[in-house]
Amino acid sequence: MGEEEDAAPFTRSSYKQTLIDQISGNLIAGDLTVKIHAAREIRSLIRHHNSSHQIRAKFASAGVIQPLVLMLYSRNHDARHASLLAVLNLASRNERNKEQIVTSGAIPPLVDLLNSHTNTTLRELATAAILTLSTAQPNKQTIINSGVIPLLVQILSCGTVQARVDAVTALYNLTTSKQQPTVTPDAKAIPPLINLLKECKKSSKFAEKTTFLIKIVLKSEEGRLTITNTVDGILTLVETIEDGSLISTEHAVSALLTLCLSCRSKYRELILNQGAIPGLLQLTAYGTDQGQDMARALLDLLRDSHPEKRPSSMVVEKMVHDIAARVDGLENTGK
Repeated sequence: MGEEEDAAPFTRSSYKQTLIDQISGNLIAGDLTVKIHAAREIRSLIRHHNSSHQIRAKFASAGVIQPLVLMLYSRNHDARHASLLAVLNLASRNERNKEQIVTSGAIPPLVDLLNSHTNTTLRELATAAILTLSTAQPNKQTIINSGVIPLLVQILSCGTVQARVDAVTALYNLTTSKQQPTVTPDAKAIPPLINLLKECKKSSKFAEKTTFLIKIVLKSEEGRLTITNTVDGILTLVETIEDGSLISTEHAVSALLTLCLSCRSKYRELILNQGAIPGLLQLTAYGTDQGQDMARALLDLLRDSHPEKRPSSMVVEKMVHDIAARVDGLENTGK
């Protein structure tokens, strides 16, 4: 009995390896119908196995990545769909597989799918694949060079909800590369980014990524012009300063500071009219060090140039006191 129990793990391991070899062989040498079935089996085996990280590595070693990438080029819908799902599962939490998928030529067919307006399912999966592959540092420049940035910006406006969320994160990944030159999305990204920021929880990780993207787009004159013509553009940044996380408030105040520094006479009233002062005063007390510094700098720029028109120190002190009391009240309520 003991010997049989000891042998059981080896039997299961041998069966698993045999199954992987069989599926891989079908994918490599089978006709299109067999390949599609094999791709679906790869996805299923990874998703439903406890040691999925080992399965990913074993499938890659068995040579499935290249034939899966070739299937992405197919005009057959089922072949593309099955290979996309298999590629996504192979790439998940496996940096080596992500790099191999890109070096095997996956980006051009993914870009082609992003250009497609006839199949939202494949477009959504392609966006998810770009997002997943963009998390690997060595892949970023190849993805950027493919011309994917404008397509991701386009998806922000016309993609499914999931595709838009994935597009934001993919853009964030591609614009935060430490080794490559800075990439800035087009000003056309501003309206959909503002809409997404309006709809999401301001303290969420998604809001942090969205405000970061808005911040970098506003470095261009076209970006600054676009946000002034976007409904609730500046107001949404002000609301983020009031309700956001430490990171999203820092990005939001940086964006407003960029506006005011670029042309104080143009943007000062626009920012003041959205009620920015209370949130900025709150940020000077409770933000990150950098957020506090930027809030103070912006407050200085927002002050009227004529001393007699500035709020008295007593008024400012009362505003700070009221904000602090309100924050303390919220903290006590939470306790």
